[in-house]
Formats: sequence, structure tokens, C-alpha cells
Amino acid sequence: MLAPTTVLADALALGAANPRGNPGSGFEYGWVRGLGSLAFIVGSLAAGQAIHALGLNSIVVGQGILLLMSAAAALLVPEITLSRGVDRPAVRAIQASVLDLLRSPSFRWLVVVAALILGSHAMHDSFAMIAWNATGISAAAGSVLWSESVAAEVVVFVAIGPFLLRRLSPETAMVVSAIASMVRWGLLAQSSNIVALALAEPLHGLTFAFLHLSCMRVLVAIVPRELAGIAQAIYATLGVGLTSAMLTLVSGSLYAEFGTGGFWGMSAMAFAALPAIWRLRRARNNPPSADLHRQIG
Repeated sequence: MLAPTTVLADALALGAANPRGNPGSGFEYGWVRGLGSLAFIVGSLAAGQAIHALGLNSIVVGQGILLLMSAAAALLVPEITLSRGVDRPAVRAIQASVLDLLRSPSFRWLVVVAALILGSHAMHDSFAMIAWNATGISAAAGSVLWSESVAAEVVVFVAIGPFLLRRLSPETAMVVSAIASMVRWGLLAQSSNIVALALAEPLHGLTFAFLHLSCMRVLVAIVPRELAGIAQAIYATLGVGLTSAMLTLVSGSLYAEFGTGGFWGMSAMAFAALPAIWRLRRARNNPPSADLHRQIG
């Protein structure tokens, strides 16, 4: 039941945000995602304290209260009205759906880039803590390392990412994310030293947050508002969710066979994103005659 909320919230935030990051012309989409990540940190800390003081049932009650508050807040979100002229009938907007998106080379390559780089996080999300504990790193130290990555995510979403994307093209930013991913997974494959891990984990800001901001910058540029919700759903479920689920299964075999050396496979995935980014850049610079905006129009 909660699955569509992130997709729809992203579509609404992108539609209302400043699409190109021009200073003084609206809020940044990254601010919304960054505050969400910050709330995740605060919520995790609060949940731990609540369990200690009030027992496990307290977090179920707290979750229910927060969901009710979310529903109330949703009632305050202004309705978005889509202007349609005689050359843009509502029927055509309804017909332009999944097939229209999949016919767009720019959108297809965008999904591939996101699948490769964000999908490469699957082994880290599933086995990093297990690997760290196996090398003698305590759960407390592991939680600090994990907190480093989330904190870096917040900083990139709110400040560094929007600043850099006003100066770099989205494709250049994606290359930075791919290289940061290769370095991060290489460090995790090579070393279990806590200092090396402490240097690797803040790269999450580049490998996840910066990549996501770049993808959203491209998405809002190539997809008409009428298809924003569908585009977000395909991007999040097929491009990221399904790929991550499949790679989590693969990661189990890699970890069983190679231990932390399996992270080299994740580094190879990030490397494979580089030619996909080049293809995305070509598709965006040389759009076909039947691009998405013309189809909707």
C-alpha cells in the first residue's frame, strides 16, 4: 500500500521544483530528498530510544501516528492542473503511457544507467554489516560507518549536489558517480581496515545521491508532466527495484564464493555504466523525430 507514495512524491516534487537548478527560481528537488534522508536518521534514533523506554510496540504506534500525519499533510498539497489546448486532447495523454516511454532512447538509457550504478549497491546493502562483523568490527562501529553514508547522502542532496549540477551536465555528474562507485566497491573489496572503510562510506553521497539527482535532472527534461508518474514508476521499480532484487540474490553467491572480493563484481557494474552514459548523452544530443514531448503534443 505504501509503495506508490515515494514514486508519486518524487513526481510531484520534480514537477514543482526548479528543473534546471537556476538560483532564485524555486526550491531544489534535492532539498526534499535530503530532508527525507535526515528524517530517516532522526526516526531511527528516536525508534531506538522508544523501544528502550516503552517497548517494541511503541514503534508500531509511532508509525501509525506518522502515517496519519502524512495523510493530513497530503491534503495540503496544491492540486496540479495541466493545461490542454485543442492540439493536446486528454485522450492522447492517456494513450501515451509505457510504450511511449520505452520508445524513447533517452529514457531507456537513463534506466540502464540507474540500474547499473544504483544496482551495484545491492551487495553493500545486504552484506556490508555481515562482512564488517566477520572481520571484528563491532556493531556499534558498523552503525557509525553506516551513519556516515547516510549523512553524506543528506549533504549531497541538500547542498553539494544542486551546486555541482548548476555547473556540470547530468551526464558528467553520472560519470563522477560511476567512478566514485568503482573506487568505493574497490576499497571494500581490498580492505577491512576501519580507516579505509571510514573513507569509503562517505562516497555514498556521490554513488547514490549525486547519481539520483542527475537522473532526476534528465528525467524532468525528457519526460512530459503527463507521464511523470509512469516514468517514475518504471525508473523506480524496473530500473532500480527489480535490478537490486536480482543483484541481491547474485550478491549472496558472490559473498559465499569470494567474501568481500565479490565487491569487485559491483565495481565492474559501475564501470559498465560508463558506455551507457555515453549512449545517453548521444541520445539526448540527437533526439529522434518522435521524442516524448512531440508524441504528447
